[in-house]
Order: sequence, then structure tokens, then C-alpha cells
Amino acid sequence: MNLFADIRTLVLTCLDQLVAEGTLPAGLATAAVSVEPPRDAAHGDMATNAAMVLAKPAKMNPRVIADALAAKLLADPKVAVAEVAGPGFLNMRLVPEVWQGVVKAALTDPTYGQSTQGQGQKMMVEYVSANPTGPLHVGHTRGAVFGDALARLLDYAGFDVTKEYYINDGGAQVDVLARSVYLRYLEAHGQEVAFPDGTYPGDYLKPVGEALKAKVGDAFVDKGEQFWLQDIREFATEAMMDLIRTDLAQLDVVMDNFYSEKSLYGTGLIEKAIAELDEKGLIYRGVLEPPKGKMPEDWEPREQTLFKSTAHGDDVDRPVQKSDGSWTYFAPDIAYHYDKVQRGFDQLIDVFGADHGGYVKRMKAAVSALSDGKVPLDVKLTQLVKLYKNGEPFKMSKRAGTFVTLRDVVDQVGANVTRFHMLTRKNDAPLDFDFDKVLEQSKDNPVFYVNYAYARVNSAVGKAGAFTDVADATLAGVDLSGLTHDAELTLIKKLAEWPRLVEIAAKGHEPHRVAFYLYDLASDFHALYHQGNADEGLRFVQEGDADTTQAKIALIRAVAIVILHGLGILGVTPAEEMR
Repeated sequence: MNLFADIRTLVLTCLDQLVAEGTLPAGLATAAVSVEPPRDAAHGDMATNAAMVLAKPAKMNPRVIADALAAKLLADPKVAVAEVAGPGFLNMRLVPEVWQGVVKAALTDPTYGQSTQGQGQKMMVEYVSANPTGPLHVGHTRGAVFGDALARLLDYAGFDVTKEYYINDGGAQVDVLARSVYLRYLEAHGQEVAFPDGTYPGDYLKPVGEALKAKVGDAFVDKGEQFWLQDIREFATEAMMDLIRTDLAQLDVVMDNFYSEKSLYGTGLIEKAIAELDEKGLIYRGVLEPPKGKMPEDWEPREQTLFKSTAHGDDVDRPVQKSDGSWTYFAPDIAYHYDKVQRGFDQLIDVFGADHGGYVKRMKAAVSALSDGKVPLDVKLTQLVKLYKNGEPFKMSKRAGTFVTLRDVVDQVGANVTRFHMLTRKNDAPLDFDFDKVLEQSKDNPVFYVNYAYARVNSAVGKAGAFTDVADATLAGVDLSGLTHDAELTLIKKLAEWPRLVEIAAKGHEPHRVAFYLYDLASDFHALYHQGNADEGLRFVQEGDADTTQAKIALIRAVAIVILHGLGILGVTPAEEMR
């Protein structure tokens, strides 16, 4: 059940009737007709822009269309009031039975709020994809949480989602990792070592060095790189990916697939992708103008092989092969996304850190070119996370050597708090993470506030269950006509917004909207709860009155069910009770 979609269907049916009667001309496009909550709740339950968007193509005054549409809507038993406002907006109020049906739907339909919006389209969400050179840091944490919640949201909205991690194991940074592990290996053999600038000095490599010693003994001691670099690259990368998988598991992030960059080299995949672009006339030899501002690593003042990315919306053409014949950093990324297209995905999403902003246009251009514009790529950037404690910038012990790890954060506040709080801001807005505030038990802490609503429902259900049947199947059949107080109706109307919210969030790739919605739902619930302190008739448990109690419990059980669905999208386990 999606009440807003149902009422929009009613509006379109009424418009068809006006066309059949000759009041409206035939052939009007109605895609832009919407039904949504009015900006001011005092104006009604729902509003439609139908008259406004149809006035120009119909060559009619919008007020005339709105008046005719209002008359048709009023003939439907679901509509109690249909009033024209301003130049032609139409506000509606629905009869109480419609709202009571929302409660019943939430109690009986296990898919309440889920959508068929995706229609089974294959969606690839690539996220985290951190270099396999160490544990995940707090910035990766935000990308991991955002990407995972987005994947869950899209799955809830009817897409066939694949979650993938791209292992950057083909570049020079893995050589640096191997050299750093070698130093820990020598240390494990009792040697004094020093870490030159550019290596990884974190303590997390100590056990890797010990494990390498256990595997090869002293075979690599005091040997040149040519004897051990390749072997240690593979050993260290595998060890780091085991560490990263463990880190992700701390947040309940489980990937469907890990894709190795190294698998692109020496297999012809890069060459095949570039050849595909060449066949489309998008590869040429040329010399780029010197870039303005910061000089990128892949720019050379000499002839190179270039991708005509400007033909697909980029600002400048991009090098894919250097003058010495080696590939640029961009070439394997092109090949990787070519492989995504070849695997048959209908849509692609990449989740990058904010420092990859300059990569967005070139990557979109590559996918557009490789798919002939048929496969859209959305790149979501996650902004920085600033850590605080007691309102002051906070730095923890850095076993990683240079940064605060994901595990440090989760150890401090837990996975549920970490995940929820990481989604309390839009992904491209900076996020402050205060270790005290995220654990605070107050309305200002959305993690607590939503959990407290869920726990309060459970408490009330437990009390009511002592003297009446509170099974959901039973509650769905009780008389709900007594739920008429403004605070009760406000809560029901918020429940009715859930399916619409899911579709909006999924369409915009914005899982933070779910966190915002849950906070608003919890606020309406707590407001009703507190009004019960002054008005006994609003209390959820009415001693000695089983029928009224069941109706009120039905309402708040519907709230709990929607909270459970929403938290599931965020990847958060609700608190069954709170002290």
C-alpha cells in the first residue's frame, strides 16, 4: 500500500473522466502530476499540482481545471474535502477510514513500504574500495556505511543489487606495502629497522611480519628486492584484505564480490576496453594543454594516447597511455567499468571519498562512451568526518601510525551508533562525530531517540499483553475508529509517508532520508506518548478497556514495524528495551 500513489491514481482517473466529458482536451501529458503532503499541514492531508501543470498545455485557466477536478474527487468516498487554493493548487482531506487502513496495512503486509520501483533492474554499487595497505580509517567508515545503506535501500525498492569492492592491488602503493612488511619481517628476526618516509610504519604490520617469518623462515633476510618483492606483495595484500574484511564485518558490511585491479593486467582487458573506445573514434594521439591549478600526476608535456572524454561531458580529454607505453591510472579504471557494463548491469553507482571529486566527470564520460549512453553512472562523494570528544577535536591512539581506524570508532560506541550517526547528514556534507553526543540519551541524539521509541512500544505492548491479545494478526482486525485525536492522526499520517519516502530516497540515492524520516516518526510518537501524561484517554494502555487498548496498541505496533524496516535499511539493530 502506497497511499500517495493510490490518491495520485485517483487524480489521474478523475482527469480521464474530465477528458471523456470534454472538459479537458485529450492527449495531455500527466507525468508531472504529483500528489504530496502540503507544505502547511493546516491546508489538508494531501495536495496535487494537476491543475497547475495541465493549464498551459490545455490552454485553460488553472482555477477552472482545479474546480472541475475537485468536484470529481469529492465524489469518491475516500475524499472528505477538496479545496482549491491560490492560483490552482488543490488540497484534499481524506476520511478517517483511509488512515485507519494505513495501520492495518503496516500490521498485515510484511512488504509495507517496499517498492517495485527498481523492477528488478541490475544495479551495481561499488563502495569502500580502499587501497589494501592497512586497516580502514574513519573516512572509509563513512563510505562503507553510506554505500551499504544505499545498497539496502535500493534492494528494498525493488532493484537487483550487487555490492562490490574494487581492490586497488595493481599500483605502486602495493610495492610500498611489500617493502613495509619486509621491514617488519626483518624486525621479527631481531633486526633494528627504520621506516623511511613514504612507507607504512603502523603497528598493524607487525603480525604480518611475524606471519611472513613463520611462512618463509629466513629465506628473504638480507636479500635484494628482486628475490622477495613479488611474493611479499601477494602475501601482504592477502593479509590486508583479511584485515579489511574483518573491519567491514565489525559494521555488518558484507560484499557480494571483491574485484582485483591486478586481474586487469596481462589479461588483455585494458587493451580490449581501450580498443572499444578506439572503434568509436574516441582514442587519438595528442598533446594536452598544461592544466590550471594543481598539476596531476598523469600529465605529460609530450604526445600521449588520449581519450576524447569531452565528447561525453568531461572538461578536458584524458590520457590513457603515457609516451613510454605504460598505462595511466585512468586506464585500468576504464577497463574495470567496461567489465561492469559487459556484466549486464543496468545502472552503476560508485561511492568515492571527497578527494576523488576530480575523477567524477572522466569516469562518467568513460561509462557513457563504453555503454553508448545506455548505462547511467552516479558517483556519490562522501565528505570528511571530524572526530570530537566533549566538543573538542579528538585524536585516539593511532595503531595505524597515521590515522584513526574504523575499529577504533566501533570499539568506542558500537556498530549501531556508528552506522546511524554516519547517516544523519547527507553524504556530501561534512560530518561531526562527537563520541559523547552520539551516546547521549536525549532528543538531540537521533540514534537514542529512535531506539527509545521502539523500546517504548515494546514496553506498552508487554503491559497490554497482560490482559488482552496483542498479536499483530489480532490487532489488524480491531475497530480503529476511535483513533481520532490530532496527535494520533499525525502519527498515522507519518506512517503513510513511509512508502513515498522510500521511493524518493531510492530515486535520489539518498539513504540519509531514511534516518531523517525515522527521527520525525519517533518525534511524533514521543509527542503522543507525552500527551498521554496529561490526557489519560491518549495513553496506550487503558486499564480495564481491552478494545480501546487494542486499537492504540495497533497504532504503535505499526510504528514499531516501520521503525524496524527503516533501521534494517540503515543496517541498525533496534534496542528491544532501554534502561
